[in-house]
Amino acid sequence: MRSRFHQGLDELRARLLRMGGLAEQAVDRACQAYKDRDLNRCHLVLEGESLINATEREIDEMAFDLLAMQQPMAVDLRFILAVTKINSDLERVGDQAVNIAERVMDMAELPAAELPVDIPRMAAAVSAMVRRALESFIEGKAELAQAVLEMDNVVDRMRDEAFISLVKAMNERPDVTRQALDALLVARNLERVADHATNIAEDVIFWVRGADVRHNAGIEPNVPQGVTDTN
Repeated sequence: MRSRFHQGLDELRARLLRMGGLAEQAVDRACQAYKDRDLNRCHLVLEGESLINATEREIDEMAFDLLAMQQPMAVDLRFILAVTKINSDLERVGDQAVNIAERVMDMAELPAAELPVDIPRMAAAVSAMVRRALESFIEGKAELAQAVLEMDNVVDRMRDEAFISLVKAMNERPDVTRQALDALLVARNLERVADHATNIAEDVIFWVRGADVRHNAGIEPNVPQGVTDTN
């Protein structure tokens, strides 16, 4: 029974990694679509949403079955709980990618406009956060997850700078108001992706160290690098 249980945990991990790959791909496609005004990539993002949603349901069902049938404890219990929360955040990452694709489709109908915002730079930072958060899960390393938490402040500053610059552009150049609003919404969607990456990182820390660091509510135990809690 224990062997079957750990096989179930391995399968759950594999399914979540597949989910992570789908979500990361959706964000990358949406951001590239913004950069190139590429409607084909937008349609790929929209078409991929149903697979992300279906995968989310499969992972939740598998996790709930493991909880109900095996009654895990300690680190195994934390792992399954973390997977269910990470799964939800990854589905929402996919939703944000869809939102970005829809904004790009709107912008494609408008004349191209030079805007005082570097969306590709912000997208690169956000993609790095998602990638690092997934790496922290794959490797089970709280140090990598902690780095994601620190990166969130950088993205927040980018979002604030984009807001200030785009509002100023709308006031000075009313003819680009709609394009600027779309860019502002894209920046907001990217910031939300960063928030979900942060949530994933917090859940990895909870799984590995048993520490709740959400909203600075908990203080991480002083665990030496490379050592994890296995109790």
